[in-house]
Amino acid sequence: MLASRIAKAASAAFLLFASAGFALAQQANGPEREMIAAAERGELSVVRKSLADGARIDARDQRGRSALLAATHRNRIEVAKFLIQEGADVNARDFIQDSPFLYAGAEGRTEILKMTLGAGADLKSTNRYLGTALIPAAHHGHVEAVKLLLATAIDKDHINNLGWTALLEAVILGDGGAAHTEIVRLLVEAGAKVNIADRDGMTPLAHARKSGYSGMVRILSAAGGR
Repeated sequence: MLASRIAKAASAAFLLFASAGFALAQQANGPEREMIAAAERGELSVVRKSLADGARIDARDQRGRSALLAATHRNRIEVAKFLIQEGADVNARDFIQDSPFLYAGAEGRTEILKMTLGAGADLKSTNRYLGTALIPAAHHGHVEAVKLLLATAIDKDHINNLGWTALLEAVILGDGGAAHTEIVRLLVEAGAKVNIADRDGMTPLAHARKSGYSGMVRILSAAGGR
């Protein structure tokens, strides 16, 4: 059931955006494609020269990625810093709806996440599952990313197209260990609603009990979970 829901959501998102992919993939010329590849490799000097020679900072490669998103994929912090300082769009999305901001949050690229937040990150933007950056950060157990996002005005109770909030994902897709338990605590302390249920009517507490995650059970019960 879980795998089916995720697969269907991903498939729908791919079909939705693939139609525009070919045209957008032609945006970058040869030197710009090399700039994007250099950004992914962390070659700051090549990126600098490419921009100085007239490359467009938000040109896209065949995957729809900007140089900044390519740098974010490999956590090339210095390249990302330079590109953001030069005005790269932290909200520019690729064909699967990742942006530098969304990807940095989802994958715990905390230094780049900080920079995107300081450069106009769209807190309401959503990924291919129609989830905010907070939801996959919670899912993947990225405690520091969750802390950074909770310090913003991001919607703590946003529900993605799987029917899950960040709190539900931390429980359902987490492993019950220290990181995910800490994320549950952080979400609860930040005011996340503890009784938003999934599409089957199961609350975070019900899932935690079912999985035997005692630490989460204690936190959610103390917060009025049902």
